[in-house]
Amino acid sequence: MTRRKFRNSQRHESSSSRSFQEFISNNAAPQTSRQELLRLIRGGEDTYLELKVKLSNSERIAQGIVALANTSGGSIVFGVNDQLRVEGVDYPETVQDELVRICREEVVPPIIPFIDMISFDNGRRIVALDVDGKRRPYRTRDGKFYLRIGAEKREATREELSMFLEEIRPLNYENIPVEGATENDIDDALLWSFARAFEDEQERAVTYNTAEFLKRDLLLAIGNMDEFVPTVAGVMLFGKNDRVAALFPRSGVTAIRYSGDTTSSPIIEQTEFDGNLLTQFETLLKFVERYCDLRDDNFLIRTAHENSPVIARGNYRRSVIREAIANAVVHRDFALRDIPTRVLIFDRAIEIANPRRTNGFVPPASRAIRFGITQRLNPQIASIFSSAAYEVNIESGGLPRLLRDAKTFSGRRSEIYTSNDEFRLKIYSK
Repeated sequence: MTRRKFRNSQRHESSSSRSFQEFISNNAAPQTSRQELLRLIRGGEDTYLELKVKLSNSERIAQGIVALANTSGGSIVFGVNDQLRVEGVDYPETVQDELVRICREEVVPPIIPFIDMISFDNGRRIVALDVDGKRRPYRTRDGKFYLRIGAEKREATREELSMFLEEIRPLNYENIPVEGATENDIDDALLWSFARAFEDEQERAVTYNTAEFLKRDLLLAIGNMDEFVPTVAGVMLFGKNDRVAALFPRSGVTAIRYSGDTTSSPIIEQTEFDGNLLTQFETLLKFVERYCDLRDDNFLIRTAHENSPVIARGNYRRSVIREAIANAVVHRDFALRDIPTRVLIFDRAIEIANPRRTNGFVPPASRAIRFGITQRLNPQIASIFSSAAYEVNIESGGLPRLLRDAKTFSGRRSEIYTSNDEFRLKIYSK
């Protein structure tokens, strides 16, 4: 029996929603016996076990917890030296309280710890922390990701982190720090235009400090003290257009105009749109308007005779297309690297394809989404993008209103389907 299986066979997570301290105090998890613990210690450190003489550096302990949680879970035992001798800790209750604090305040997202205090006949006591990460990926408070390889922990490389995030499909990918991004990559004009809209509500003047405002007020950056690293959401919402493309290459949107009604038809124009979300939204809308007529009413515009060999321009309700494009740039799975967002314009329809994991998005979800029952991948991006202060001015009502208005205008029901890690919406013209 492997050490990992042995350890897990003795541990059970409580379903209680009590506080950390209450959870610890009432011994919700079974206690580890001295024989079980000694059996683990005698084997020395490995991928699942880290040994510490004492708790003296909370930052390094947080890194160790993150490494275990991001790998396969494991234990940290305090009171054991490098020669695998049990020395004990002087104040185990203090160690326990500090571990609870670290798991709550210095690990993101917080971890509920299982902590055992075990006494030996000679009076020595040790503390064992059991880590079982179920909400990966975890990071330290300063935005660093760690993995445990054998008996060592190390910071994840950019490639490892990218592969790791894609495998686990994080719903909080928008909160991942963008490596290499700095304060100079933020478009101050866009940021402070957004901030000034809230001056009256805050009853104070906005402090023009980009790093402080993004970290403290908008939660779009991380870092301790003078450190500043914008998140994916921060870069996508307020990044300079040229820097967004350089820092986050997968963020672009492809727009294609076909001469026909299928993707096998000849391509008239194909363009890649980069930049922050506001720029992407505005340029995509202009691309659509170049080939389609967007109406604020139900009247039809005919740009060609009924019998003309030239197809008439498609007519769409403006609010429907604006909502569809907004959804395209906001509600996409950024963790999928190889599937871009695409806006496809045909003679009689507009189709939007967005990266979305098919695994877990069952057929009933495709039906439920028509009623507004959705799982928002990027809630932080969506809340700011839809704010009046961001000045996109999207009508309320979401997808149900979009589908209703599209059918009222064209007389045809829009299509929604998912396949090959894509969510597709097809809107027909009038």
